[in-house]
Amino acid sequence: MRLLTAIPVYNEERHLAKVLHEVRRYSPNILIVNDGSTDRTGELLKQQPDLQIVSHRQNRGYGAALISAFDHFLASDFDVLVTMDCDGQHEPSRIPVLLEALDSKTDIVSGSRYLRDFRQHSLPTPADRAQINQIITAELNERFGLKLTDAFCGFKAYRRCPLTRLHITDTGWGMPLQLWVQAAWHELQVKEVAVPRVYLDPNRTFGGILNDATERLAYYRRVIADAWAEVSACTRNPCLA
Repeated sequence: MRLLTAIPVYNEERHLAKVLHEVRRYSPNILIVNDGSTDRTGELLKQQPDLQIVSHRQNRGYGAALISAFDHFLASDFDVLVTMDCDGQHEPSRIPVLLEALDSKTDIVSGSRYLRDFRQHSLPTPADRAQINQIITAELNERFGLKLTDAFCGFKAYRRCPLTRLHITDTGWGMPLQLWVQAAWHELQVKEVAVPRVYLDPNRTFGGILNDATERLAYYRRVIADAWAEVSACTRNPCLA
């Protein structure tokens, strides 16, 4: 099994070197998607050996960075893609846990920060994030027959063939929700594994109107509605692979 670990990066000069040092212990093949960073991220990447790098000239958004990662992976000969963040919230030591769960009957393994508690030194989960996650996760489960406990965790492992069936277009923070709607429509087999809840910076924001919790919840619901409209149209006139 040939593994590629993809890390979307936007202005992560504080965490980049440490995260890469740890990831190399578990995955020798690393793809960085530099999503238009304006700090020293680009300079620091030049100092790192043996990286595959995709660079966006301007910041396109979290979903756009993952779309680039998917495209790069599918154009390669790797068998499995792991995605993780670079802000210190995802522990690279959990990569083997994801891979162990990715058996022949499982298409996607997704980390869950709410499956169980860990003894972990972390700042408390921001209340609005936890509440919105709970609401959206419950709505996805009820509407699409999923059994998720964490709809937003970006720490995932994908097998190649199932990933070719997804057509992700949402470039923003709501991208995981489009993914779950399509995964349910394709009846992909999903498994969650527990990962620690790690928050290191309470001042990190989503940007713009999404800093407002009410606006953010409404945006997420629009992403789900649009994703369902797309797959519903494809039921009548197949347009997703």
